This record gives sequence, structure tokens and C-alpha cells, in this order.
Amino acid sequence: MNLRTGKSYWQALDPHPFVGERLAGDARCEVAVIGGGITGALVTHRLISEGVDVILIDRHEPGLGSTAASTGLLQYEIDTPLVELIAKVGEEHALHAYRRGLRAIDQIEDLLAGLGDDCGFCRHESLYFASRRWHYGHLKEEFECRRRHGFDVRFLERDELTEQSSIRAAGAIVSRGDAQIDPYRLTQRLLAQSKSHGLRAFGETEVHSIDEDTDGVVLGLTTGRIRARRVVFATGYESGKYTRDDEGTLHSTFAMASEPLATDQGWPAGSLIWETARPYFYARRTPDGRAIIGGGDTSFSTDHERDGLLERKTAQLKRRFQRLFPQIPFEPAYCWAGTFGESKDGLAYIGQPSDYRHAYFAIGYGGNGITFSAIAAQLIADLYLGRPNVDADVFRFGR
Repeated sequence: MNLRTGKSYWQALDPHPFVGERLAGDARCEVAVIGGGITGALVTHRLISEGVDVILIDRHEPGLGSTAASTGLLQYEIDTPLVELIAKVGEEHALHAYRRGLRAIDQIEDLLAGLGDDCGFCRHESLYFASRRWHYGHLKEEFECRRRHGFDVRFLERDELTEQSSIRAAGAIVSRGDAQIDPYRLTQRLLAQSKSHGLRAFGETEVHSIDEDTDGVVLGLTTGRIRARRVVFATGYESGKYTRDDEGTLHSTFAMASEPLATDQGWPAGSLIWETARPYFYARRTPDGRAIIGGGDTSFSTDHERDGLLERKTAQLKRRFQRLFPQIPFEPAYCWAGTFGESKDGLAYIGQPSDYRHAYFAIGYGGNGITFSAIAAQLIADLYLGRPNVDADVFRFGR
């Protein structure tokens, strides 16, 4: 599967990726991690910090798949509103998922202190506005639900929203606790630090067979094999070819970054912007004053490879931005697209599917892939080391 089309802004900022040598021959380790994107990097970094012997492999070079296409929003709010999530999975699990997202952002911030690089991390409020007048009632209900359960939110009625921004909407929820980051740079820094602590990382190394026995797993590669006690599938949107569980559906999504903006007039306090419509438009700022915008999702995972579609979709995104912020000229600098996944309830799948004895999966479908990856890093480390973890039941397979 080709997970990305076009060159993202992150690759232009950091054009020299972490390079893993190609594995030649056989190797042994405690845990083999398949996939070198943000999920694999976070899981590997956590395991290495626990003293676990890890080999990481990627069929390309680490970080150049979906991670390079991510727009780097860190939000505790998942794509499924809290009111709907409670109806789907129950109040206990829904509240746990939202609160755990907040803690995951805190954990990422703490992690950066040990990397010596902030990776573009910055705290911002999120502004979630009603795309249509008739969305107001559901948005107000969502606000009341979050406030009742202790989340730091406030509601902007139409007049107050108009005073603070150029967005014309019936209302909006403003949430505190969210952030943004450069996901590609974070991946590179995590892998580099893990390598300095003993990680063996291999690029251009593809798995063609996986065999389990009583002692663990054997990964068959084109150039050799890896024997490990456990394997972690951090393969993101390609995970479906390894498990029989129905984790969700795959689509295509589109994004673009502007040249540095001449003004931010009408953009409320640099907030992360998103909306109630599905699929939704979203926007964020970069440290060098650009806007990154995204959305325009289509129904199939390979749509982004179609000739001309990237250009048409990014033109639509630009028009949407100009309607929301008519006083901010938007000059495109980078345009890209990629595969995007949605689970049936908006939550990640993390843990051990029933058809594997020695494997863990981290499948962070949805717009919160990086926060889900941070949760997966801790949960998988705890599963491997035999420690209890209260996240396990919420994100389990077979739910």
C-alpha cells in the first residue's frame, strides 16, 4: 500500500531521515517491532527505556509513510464526540478514553525534555465549531457533557465567536489541554536516541512470513530471519493484512501548508480549528507562521494516488480556508495526501488479537493517531513485562 502522495512540509523541514541499514542474515531479540513510523518509534523508545532488547524493521525508511503525512495535532478529543462515544462503549470507557488522551499529551511533553528537542511542540486551545445551524443543539449537548465530567471547556455563542474570530457559526466549544507537534521530527529523534541506547533498526527490510511457536515468533525476511519472544505490529493502516479482526475502514485524506502568513486576523489566538461536519475541515499554525489545513476525505484508501485529485482537493481546502478567514491570504507551499483510517467507535485497537499468541498490535485509527501511539507505547510495554494497565480493556481487540 502506498500510504502517502506528495511531499509534506515536515520532510522539507528535516530532509535527512533516520536511515536504518538493511538486515543481512539472521538476528535474535526479545521484541521485534514492525513499522518505523511514530507508533513504532514510541513503542520502541519505551521498550528500550525498560531495558528490553529490540529490533525495529521497516519496509521503507523509518518515518516516511503515514507519519510524514500527519498534520501533528495532539487532541484529547477523538473524532467521535463524547456524547456519542458514551452511547457506543459506555460512560466508564468513554470517559477513560478522553481523560487518557489528556494524559497522553502530557506524557509526550515530558518525553521531549529527555530528547533535547521540542519537536515543534506547543500547547494550544482547540476551537470546535458548528458547521451548520442545526448542529448547534448537538454541540451544546457535547459541551454540557464534557463540562459535567470535569473537562476544561467553555462555550462561545455566535456573538462572542464573531467578536473573537472571522468564523461565522452558531457556536463553538473551546477546549484546553491540546497541543501540536512536528510528528516526523519526533519520530526521527526518538529513533536516534533509541539507537544510541542499543536499538538495532533496519530499513528496506520487508517481512514475508510470520511463524509462531512455543518460544515466540520467527519473522521471515527476504535477506534472513529474526527470532523474537514477541512481535509488535506498528504498521498503522497496513495492519489489516496481518489480522483477521475488523478494525475499521480506510479512506484518503488531503493536506496542505501555506507560505508564512502575512496576517492572522480572524484566527482566534492561534487555536487548533475543527468542525462538526464529517468529514471535517481542520487547521493549525506552525512555529514559522504558516497554516496547515486538511480534510476533504474520500471513500477509498488509494484515492490519493489518482491523477489530479490531490490538486482538486487542495484547491477545495484553500477555498474553505478563505471562507473561514477571508482576511488571511493563503499561498500554498506544500500539498500532500495519504491513507486515513476510522474505527467503528473512534478508539484505537491496542493489545493482542485472538489469532496471535506472541504478538501485540497498535492500530491508532482516527484523527488522534499520535496520542493513541503514546498510549500504545506504555500499554505494550506493560503487557510484555507482565504489569497491569487500566487502558487494556478500553482499547482491547474484540470489543
